[in-house]
Amino acid sequence: MFSATPQYAFGSGPLVVGVDEAGRGPLAGPVVAAAVALCKPRPAGLDDSKKLCAATRGQLDLSIRRRCAWGVGVVEVEEIDRLNIFGATMLAMTLAVARLAEALAREPDEVLVDGNLTPHGRRPEWRWGARAIVGGDAKEPAISAASIVAKEWRDRMMIAAAREHPHYGWERNKGYGTRDHMAALRTHGPTPLHRRSFAPVAQMELL
Repeated sequence: MFSATPQYAFGSGPLVVGVDEAGRGPLAGPVVAAAVALCKPRPAGLDDSKKLCAATRGQLDLSIRRRCAWGVGVVEVEEIDRLNIFGATMLAMTLAVARLAEALAREPDEVLVDGNLTPHGRRPEWRWGARAIVGGDAKEPAISAASIVAKEWRDRMMIAAAREHPHYGWERNKGYGTRDHMAALRTHGPTPLHRRSFAPVAQMELL
């Protein structure tokens, strides 16, 4: 399931959606974006996912996906290598908002995107008004919720991938280039889930 409608009411007024991504920096695995329209009352304790402990983040993820409207966009490694990571992130955000809009059968009035750029003008499918907010995952509750859903979704994907590729420690590092991950790359080489367009992986293939 990549989207869901809320169990609680939104109330009146414009439909505002928050968007954030997870997984721009890792050497392996997909990039994931989430879009969230908060219900009223919204889940308590929302914050930047990086500031939350794993247990709190997991509980909030369940609450957001149970109570609020959300959509998730996943762009796999092949597309990351074809588009580059920035283009893949813009695509993931577009997919996430499109899935949320489809689930609600309603177009957002405004999309708030974490960072300094949005997919507007960068993806032909993007059709919504958008506003970039630097540090938005700590400032705007809807973006905070999206950051939590995106991170938890991607973490689950990497933990599952670690079972098939156990040498790289993805259940711990989630694909980032940690010391143990780099050591495993040198010993075992890249997997199909490694991003060949990223320099540390490309260099390993030349050895």
